[in-house]
Parts: sequence; structure tokens; C-alpha cells
Amino acid sequence: MNGELLRIVDTLHRDKAIAKEVIFDGIEAGLLSAAKKRFGMTEDVTVNVDRETGKITARHGDKEMDPNELGRIAALTAKQVMMQKIREAERDVIFDEYELKVGTIVTGTVQRHEGPYVIVNLGRAEGIVPRKEQVYGETYQPGERLKFYIQEVKKVGQKVKIVLSRTHSDLIKKLFAFEVPEVADHTIQVMGIAREPGHRTKIAVSSIDSKVDAVGACVGVRGSRIKNIVDELNGEKIDIVRWNDSTEVLIMNSLKPAEISSIEMDFEEKKASVLVPEDQLSLAIGRKGQNVRLASKLTGWELDLVTQSRLEEMLAKEQAEEAAAEEVGTADVVEIPGIGEKMAEALREVGLATLGDVVEKGVEGLSQAKGIGEVKALEIYNQALTILDTRIREQEAATAKKAKEDAVAKVKAEAAAQAAAAASIGMGPAPKAEPEAKAAEEPTTETEAPKPEAKAAAEPDESTDAPDESTDTPDESADAPETESKE
Repeated sequence: MNGELLRIVDTLHRDKAIAKEVIFDGIEAGLLSAAKKRFGMTEDVTVNVDRETGKITARHGDKEMDPNELGRIAALTAKQVMMQKIREAERDVIFDEYELKVGTIVTGTVQRHEGPYVIVNLGRAEGIVPRKEQVYGETYQPGERLKFYIQEVKKVGQKVKIVLSRTHSDLIKKLFAFEVPEVADHTIQVMGIAREPGHRTKIAVSSIDSKVDAVGACVGVRGSRIKNIVDELNGEKIDIVRWNDSTEVLIMNSLKPAEISSIEMDFEEKKASVLVPEDQLSLAIGRKGQNVRLASKLTGWELDLVTQSRLEEMLAKEQAEEAAAEEVGTADVVEIPGIGEKMAEALREVGLATLGDVVEKGVEGLSQAKGIGEVKALEIYNQALTILDTRIREQEAATAKKAKEDAVAKVKAEAAAQAAAAASIGMGPAPKAEPEAKAAEEPTTETEAPKPEAKAAAEPDESTDAPDESTDTPDESADAPETESKE
């Protein structure tokens, strides 16, 4: 029996990687609990298992007890205690092992589905993939082997909960480190990642060695390296962006494959207005805005794409608004209700001749005028502000209306031009006046039209006389000289 106990301890040690001392402690704790349950002893009981021979020694004070006297129920109690201790030890071993792997990738086999969770067999442990960590569109079939990112490891009761992810951005980084040796040895550094799982990813890379091309090394010979990563991600598109310390150059690189004309940057707001050629706009935006959205995430800047025509429209609108505001602001102060010529003259003396002046200098400037107190100054300022705001709105509405009318007129003019061009090449209906004029110019055509009919009528007569070849032949030969003479 002692030899069998040692073999059991050795098997548990090898299979579950639990220290032998921990297993012996569990056996001693189980036997101690069984002895107390069997004999009702609460103290002065000791149980010892010899680590070399496997011999079990139990004592109550100075009296030695026989473990075989514990009975069946006490033995079951001992078994339960031992198994609990062993499970706790196994949990601690697994936790210590996988806690060190947080932030790395592991290869696991999809085992089963439990509600929204996917259970993955990692070998000695099981991991779970929550719904939010699953890539939309991916199907996880039992038996399928995939790579997962270990996001979290924690103890839950007697088990270890290992949370895995297929959507984490660092999964891309670890896959590049796995496939590209230069990334693994930090010759190439991953500077940033922006990802929309299952659709597209942008990764910015930089090389600390001038002899190593960061983008080329990540792509591999004929795309072999990047192909393995894309296959692992089930076809997710990956854009490799060359990192640059200049934010402007980085934005241009991140928007590729679109070509950029120029960039205007607001460093305080971290906003950039990107000028894009007309034929490159859709490429810069990407499918459903993915390209510009990922570029914004990668660079950390808010990007606004504009074309040359759109930029010109915006500038023209701003200039029109400024001109309208300036024109409204030049209105005389006498247009403010309650201000007569005398008060207007007092305002002009302190430099408040127009509505714009009143709004610009405010209540403080109005108070400097003769005969105007703070209450009256506030009243005048509010009235001037209301008048100015109302007139600006009216002008903006009028400008918008005119722009709409111009756009409609432009569309109609283009449609008319297209119709005229189509008619000129015979693609449209011909004007009615032309056939009438032509008919008026050639009246003889209609009068001479019956002649072919007469000839057609004469042909049947010739066909009826066809058997008489001798009479037909002289007629044809007689016609030939006439034709020659006419020529």
C-alpha cells in the first residue's frame, strides 16, 4: 500500500505539475480530518506520511492509531479533503502559469459553445471567448485551431478563468512578432495600431536600422509574411503604414493608397483639413469611411477631407458672409429704435457711427457718450445686436436662395446643352421646321415621284413578254447607245 501511495503521488506530480510536498500535505490533511470525524478528537491528533517510504503514522498524544480503523465514511471524508486540496493546488499552478502569459497569444482548439461564450481547449486548461471578444462574421467550429490573445486570467472558486480575445488590437502586434523576426527582436517597432476587427487594420511600423525596410520586411518575399497573418485573421485587410515623426507626413502615409494634395493643421484642436483631388476622394474615404476613420485613429487627429471645388465653395461662402456682416454693420445708428439725431450725434462723437461700432465697443463704449447712462447703454446695445443679427440672417437666407436658384438654372442650362448636342449629331428628335422648309425648297420631288411607279408598272408587261426573247433583245440593245450618248 505504501508503494502504491508513492506511485499515486508521483503520477499526480507529473500529470498536473503539482509539487509532491503539496500532495503529501493534502493527504495528511485528509487523514487528519477523517481521524477527528471517526474518533471525535479535536486536538492532540497528528498524522504524518513518510516522504520516502509512504508509511502513514497517526498519533493521539503519545498513543499511536491504526489508519485502517477509520472506517468507510471517514475514508470518504479523507478522499474529499484530499481532492479539494489537490484541485486548489492545480488551480494555483494553472493560474501562476497563465498569469505570466497575459498579453501573449496562444493556439487553442475550439471545443464547444456555451450560450454567448466559445470554450477553447488550451491543453491543460480551458479558455473562454466572450461575445464582445469574438469577431463579427467569424464562425468558430468545434475542432478548429486558432490563435487567441490572452486578455485576463483570474481565480473563480476552484477554477481559473482565462479570458481570450480575437478582437484585441495587440493580437495583430503579436502575430507580426510571430511571423516577422525583425519585429520579435525589436529591429522593427510597431508604433501604432488602429483596427476594426474582421474588416480592416492599419499598423504603423518603424525601423531602428537604416538597412532594414520596415514595410518590406513586414510584407515578406512576395507577400508571404503578411499572407500568413491575413489567413489567420480570415481575410481581414491589413495596411502597413510607414511611421514618420512628422505628423503631416504620417497623415499622408496613413491615408494611402489615396494621394493627398496638401494638409492644413490646427495643432491646438488636433484637427487637420486634408485637400484631396476629386478622383482620389472615394479612395481616401474608403468603404463606408473605413480608410479615413482608421487613419484618424492611428494618427490621433481629426481628419476632414475636402476637394478643391468644395474648398472654393467654402471660401466663397465665408467671404460672402463676411461681406454681408460688414455691409449690415455699416448701417447708421439712427436705425436703432429710440435714437434721434441728437443722440446719434452724441454717439458719433465717441466713435459709434454704425451698428457694427455699437456691437463691437459694447455697453462700456456707449456709456462714454453724453447723456447715456448704463441702463440706456444696455438697452441700445441689445437693440443694435438684435437688428444686426436679424439682418445677417436675412442676408444669409437670401444668399442661400440665390445659390439654390443659380444651381437649378445651371442644371437646366446643362440639360438644354446636352439636348442640343444630342440633336446636332442625330441622337435627338429633328426639329419640325426643317422638313417643312426642305419640302418648300424641292416641290418637284413630289411631282416626279410617280415616275418610278410607272416604270414599275411597265416591268410586269416585260415579264409577260419574256418568252419572246427576240423582241426583247433589240429593245435592250437600242437603249444602250442612248445611254452612251447621254454620258
